[in-house]
Amino acid sequence: MHHQPGTHRSKVKRVTLKAMALMSYFLLFSPQAFSQNSSVDQKVFLITLDGLRWQELFTGADKDLIQNKKYVKKPEALNKAYWSATPRERRSVLMPFIWEEVVKMGQIHGNRKLNSKVNLTNGMWFSYPGYNEILTGRADDINIDSNDKNPNKNVTVLEQYAQKYNKRKVAAFGSWDVFDFIINEVRSGVYTNCGFEPSTDFPLTPQEELLNQLQEQIPSPWGSVRLDGFTHQYAKAYIEKHQPDLIYISYGETDDFAHNGDYASYLKSTHNTDALIKDLWEYVQGSEYYRGKTTFIITTDHGRGTAPLDSWRSHGTDVKGSDQTWIIAFGKGIANAGEMSNQAPLFNNQIAPTVRELTGLEQINTQGYGTPIKF
Repeated sequence: MHHQPGTHRSKVKRVTLKAMALMSYFLLFSPQAFSQNSSVDQKVFLITLDGLRWQELFTGADKDLIQNKKYVKKPEALNKAYWSATPRERRSVLMPFIWEEVVKMGQIHGNRKLNSKVNLTNGMWFSYPGYNEILTGRADDINIDSNDKNPNKNVTVLEQYAQKYNKRKVAAFGSWDVFDFIINEVRSGVYTNCGFEPSTDFPLTPQEELLNQLQEQIPSPWGSVRLDGFTHQYAKAYIEKHQPDLIYISYGETDDFAHNGDYASYLKSTHNTDALIKDLWEYVQGSEYYRGKTTFIITTDHGRGTAPLDSWRSHGTDVKGSDQTWIIAFGKGIANAGEMSNQAPLFNNQIAPTVRELTGLEQINTQGYGTPIKF
């Protein structure tokens, strides 16, 4: 810096200090302060519904399951809630936000009856390999062949974002307690709240303090998966507090109710998750920070069986159809094409590359990585 002659030096110094103070203020308090993203007007909500079959998404309640007393304790009540004469009516009853609103503003891929196919590329067809594929863009069957809590050696798109931009602007919330290993929270530095973890995003808001108390007081049916309402509310609290530009939310109930053979709860959870996604979208529409700048991408980590009938409860390489998935996209940059048909197959390993392209991250072009989807 070149100093001015002595008579002006103190004045220049005062102006410079004032400018520095103003700059510091904007750095500290501007909503986009810490985002070096070349596309600051691009936000992404990446959402997964664990193990939700494409069959329910596209055709609603299954006629062979909804009246089956092996899987439904009160068939009459469930029929009244979710049964209609046609698949189109049934899916709208089950997921009204997706089929009454999203279909008019985005794209829904994976209805195999219309020759729209989405598949896994991993050969395992269960959760950890599925989430690794979604979040990294490549299957890793050599290193990921179980759901064990091993730190992921692969770098997720969330970690890439944290490294390039700001850790506060990316976060993950999941109902399953393995996500801090899948995302490798220790190495990546990505804030990950999953399983039965309380919020540690200090200082806590009153809402987060209440959620922490309720999570201890309300038992979950499962030992490793919390109820999705907690995941959703923890995520919303973080969104309101930090305005992340990339957020990942994994809802888990659908898979666990299916494993339990509880078709009624599987349908109710699907219906509830549809409402949770609507809640996020409505929040985005009411936010100046997110409105018109946010893309939603929704998918699942694996499919489920259909035949024999009991295989709806299961997935894995011994269950035919477990590699069949689906993708929903809407919001900024997504063409309004509705329910897709007669298209080239898509794969779950294309999701992370799509997020990379949207957020200005570098693609990984080594073998096995997918290519961005042109929505």
